[in-house]
Amino acid sequence: MAAKQTIGILALQGDTSLHSRALAKLRVSAKLIKKPGDFNNLDGLIIPGGESTTLFYLAESFDLLSTISEFAKNGGRVFGTCAGAILLAKKVINPHQRSLSLIDIEIKRNAYGRQLDSFESIGEGKKPLPAKLNMTFIRAPRIKSTGPDVNILAVHKNEPVLVQQNKILCATFHPELSAELDIYHYWLSA
Repeated sequence: MAAKQTIGILALQGDTSLHSRALAKLRVSAKLIKKPGDFNNLDGLIIPGGESTTLFYLAESFDLLSTISEFAKNGGRVFGTCAGAILLAKKVINPHQRSLSLIDIEIKRNAYGRQLDSFESIGEGKKPLPAKLNMTFIRAPRIKSTGPDVNILAVHKNEPVLVQQNKILCATFHPELSAELDIYHYWLSA
């Protein structure tokens, strides 16, 4: 991990404080991102969970979609959790919605059911991550398919739940809720 990093957290919707707390434990500075000018001097960006259609609408309204795309295309690290993963996906179903198409996955919204169907579980990580990872799924999406350049880093019941393509990382669960720092450390070091 680089000596001093600043990671932006898209602060339009979702829990920014738990992501900030996880970064602080790794001695990484967090910066809340609300407008394009906030991207100056960032080493990475976290797009937190929330409601994906609302998150996309707000990002579009605040003129952040092209800024996020440019940041990623210029080599910036981006980590999307739950709704953030939906925003980054190449294809979104159930129902179809627009996305940034920054990672070659097809993702199905709300695939685990309603809010009442949320759950915690243990998933299987692949090296260099720990073999067992705590995972919290809240109205979580499912990754239905991955492109040939997408690396599957963790699974839950044999389904991919943590994937990476270049410097884009997507989790269908909420690592910020389990204090699972290994995933953040991996992303910051990749």
